[in-house]
Amino acid sequence: MKDLNRPIGVFDSGMGGLTAVKQLIKFLPNEDIVYLGDTARVPYGNKSKKTVIKFSIQNTLCLLKFKVKLIIIACNTSSSLALNTLRKRFKIPIIGVIEPGVKKALQLTRNKCIGVIGTNATISSNAYQREISRIAPSVKVFGQSCPLFVPLAEEGWLRGKVTLDIIRKYLAPLIKRKIDTLILGCTHYPLLKPSIKKAIGTDIKLIDSANEVAQGVKRLMNVKGIASEENKKGRMKFFLTDKPYNFKGIAEKFLGRKIGYIYQVKI
Repeated sequence: MKDLNRPIGVFDSGMGGLTAVKQLIKFLPNEDIVYLGDTARVPYGNKSKKTVIKFSIQNTLCLLKFKVKLIIIACNTSSSLALNTLRKRFKIPIIGVIEPGVKKALQLTRNKCIGVIGTNATISSNAYQREISRIAPSVKVFGQSCPLFVPLAEEGWLRGKVTLDIIRKYLAPLIKRKIDTLILGCTHYPLLKPSIKKAIGTDIKLIDSANEVAQGVKRLMNVKGIASEENKKGRMKFFLTDKPYNFKGIAEKFLGRKIGYIYQVKI
């Protein structure tokens, strides 16, 4: 197999990385994808930095067994806490989800007031705040941790009164801050996007980091000359550290296509 036709590796703490896969299918339809969901140890957002780094290294080593040509960390917690470590340790290109989302938010904000929602670990790391301040020091950034969002997404509770009530409770402080742009700082959160939009209204722009990452990966592969040469529909393989009963159904509904067999892997 030529280097150009090797697959793209994607890892996440659970099923949230499917949002990145969906955008990769859209922007890079010819690319093969190997997805690793660490469903046995989800969520990462309440773990220590040391543990998240350990898990992220293990995930990377697992994906390298499939001879991937680059790796996307489709997990904001891992991107916040482990990206620099992984880039120092491995030679393969590794892309996080924070920088692309930040750049898009800075393009869209008009009142220079941006909100970020994420896991406890992502928000407490201040990764988004630091990146925004580095590029645009005058922009105000307000973070809000939403620890129940990942369980809601993993359980498939994407709509309904209970879900909407929880979302409104978490986002009320940001709405009071008069934000005009909201970064979904966790790849699980786009699964909840219809309910989030309903909660915040039409005046606040939503930034889906998964969308920005996929476009960034496309540009990177063109620059490095590693885009697939095959003129065919990309194949997908899914590996999970545990098999939750609802993963296949939610994945197929969200991606709009059959995903075939799901493999269980030990890492």
